[in-house]
Amino acid sequence: MSKSITSVFFFFFLFLCLSSVQSLPPSSDIIALQAFKAAIKPSSIPSYSCLGSWNFSSDPCSVPRVTHFTCGLSCSSGNRVTELTLDPAGYSGTLTPLISKLTQLVTLDLQNNNFYGPIPASLSSLPNLRNLVLRLNSFSGSVPPSLTSLKSLLSLDLSHNSISGLPNSMNQLTSLRRLDLSYNKLTGSLPKLPPNLIELAAKANSLSGSLLKLSFDGLKQLEVVELSENLLSGTIEAWFFQLPSLQQVDMANNGFTRVEISRTGNLNSDLVAVDLGFNKIEGYLPVNFAFFPRLSSLSLSYNRFRGPIPWQYSKKVTLKRLYLDGNFLNGSPPAGFFGRQTGVTGSLGDNCLQKCPTSSQLCLKSQKPTSICQQAYGGKPKS
Repeated sequence: MSKSITSVFFFFFLFLCLSSVQSLPPSSDIIALQAFKAAIKPSSIPSYSCLGSWNFSSDPCSVPRVTHFTCGLSCSSGNRVTELTLDPAGYSGTLTPLISKLTQLVTLDLQNNNFYGPIPASLSSLPNLRNLVLRLNSFSGSVPPSLTSLKSLLSLDLSHNSISGLPNSMNQLTSLRRLDLSYNKLTGSLPKLPPNLIELAAKANSLSGSLLKLSFDGLKQLEVVELSENLLSGTIEAWFFQLPSLQQVDMANNGFTRVEISRTGNLNSDLVAVDLGFNKIEGYLPVNFAFFPRLSSLSLSYNRFRGPIPWQYSKKVTLKRLYLDGNFLNGSPPAGFFGRQTGVTGSLGDNCLQKCPTSSQLCLKSQKPTSICQQAYGGKPKS
């Protein structure tokens, strides 16, 4: 057989192969992507957007993407979809349960759009999912318990939605490092948290009750806790500030009434910043805050603290920001705050202090009227 005839047979065979590939039914990935787009209102898909370029007459994973699937997707070398990251175009719709067919998906990022309805329980069928970002949408209902089977999940951001419940099995997310639940409709207490969590944010919900040790038990890597603007109450117990990796704490704007700080166990602490402002904390200022070796920012503003400012605060060289305004502190503030070498900024105003020098920016905000201070300390106002 001549070489020319062989070549003809080869190309004919290749043509048949390509024709058979093109006639194959859509892959599971294509079915999932078609369902994903179909669940979004067409009127919310601008022509210039990522979804506006999705045209299933071509392969979503083909390159170069000149006219179709120009953005929103990333694929593996094996032509499997590994990343679905939408642009913030205002897409409005539900998240189809068929998203579970994208079994190689590593990242699902739908942030800053108008998705609504429940989070599909079928997301639990994505064994490789590492990043789930649904922030700034309108998802509602409870987080499905099945999602806690996502053993590869590293980051979960559900902030700025209308999520109303968490599964009690959250601690089964053993790989999770970052969890953001801020600006939702969560109530009650936090469940037991994932053991390897580094950052926790649940700001601006309606969490209530006391801070439970069970929720934080075993969290040896937790560095950041953001629980401000909730309805938490009771005592912040000493165990909390002894979490071994804790660095930043913001629990302002709650209803805490007491804080306990142990002096023991703090010498190796990495605690840098604490904000407990705008609570209802009573008693004397906790002296033991001064023994956290790296503490540089402390806000206890607008609580119900009384008595003098501990002199130890003024001797703490790492302390750079100190806000004690809006309490009922009395006596003279420590002279160490007003020396030439002091580098402390903040406020000691709106208290009952005497001899707070107005030449210092710490004392720019005036003190409470004498009558209010006398009432606070059980005396009678002068007539």
